[in-house]
Amino acid sequence: DFEASFIRLIDKVTNGSRIEINQTGTTLYYQPGLLYGGSLEHDCSPSRSIGYYLESLLCLAPFMKHPLKIVLRGVTNDQVDPSVDVLKATALPLLKKFGIDGESLEIKINRRGMPPKGGGEILFACPVRKVLQPVQFTDPGKIKRIRGTAYSVRVSPQMANRMVESARSILNKFLPDIYIYTDHMKGVSSGKSPGFGMCLTAETINGTILSAELASNPQGQGAAVLPEELGQNCAKLLLEEVYRGGCVDSTNQSLALLLMTLGQRDVSKVLLGPLSPYT
Repeated sequence: DFEASFIRLIDKVTNGSRIEINQTGTTLYYQPGLLYGGSLEHDCSPSRSIGYYLESLLCLAPFMKHPLKIVLRGVTNDQVDPSVDVLKATALPLLKKFGIDGESLEIKINRRGMPPKGGGEILFACPVRKVLQPVQFTDPGKIKRIRGTAYSVRVSPQMANRMVESARSILNKFLPDIYIYTDHMKGVSSGKSPGFGMCLTAETINGTILSAELASNPQGQGAAVLPEELGQNCAKLLLEEVYRGGCVDSTNQSLALLLMTLGQRDVSKVLLGPLSPYT
């Protein structure tokens, strides 16, 4: 169902696409149309997070005919796809490096939704750029600060504080400049399912941003996760990402490579750590 939802989304942002699927759902005939853009809304399938849909929109949005402004509804944070927080913290600065920037480039989280039921809502807006500028991005630089968000949805607000404390207990050994926001959503803006999680980003003096994230198990699936454990594991994942090195973290390697390919004839250079399986 999430693949069908994705095809419907692609149908909305394009004009004149032809999509045919046979009755068993095993073959797909797709004839691309024009990338049209405009103001849109889409309800994503709750079996995958909004990040799954957003990753593709990030690749396509700069090349639309009209600036894209889209509201996506569904699961904002899960354990499978990059969360909206991570894409906001890492993918947007990466797009800016390639000259895709302006006031209208933003990802805004209106409501958070955790699996299995979702109920989150985000706004993604992106300006149109006909030409990408080449990048020379080969020196990651030293880490200067760590920022992050600990969010709790339909659970005690204390959960977020417990995650922050346990993450700091590891990261404070290396760096004093650490600030982790706590984001507790109440009432309407908290979606339909309980859960909590954390997203951390490390920023270097040269503007490289590396990220790591973890989310609790969905309601009714797997063992209960302690916020202390989740905070510590998330901090360790961030250290792992720093250890891997490179100027782009493993979530955004494929996006960086795609934007390099679509650039002009000038040569772009980006230093990457070990490639992720997805890349």
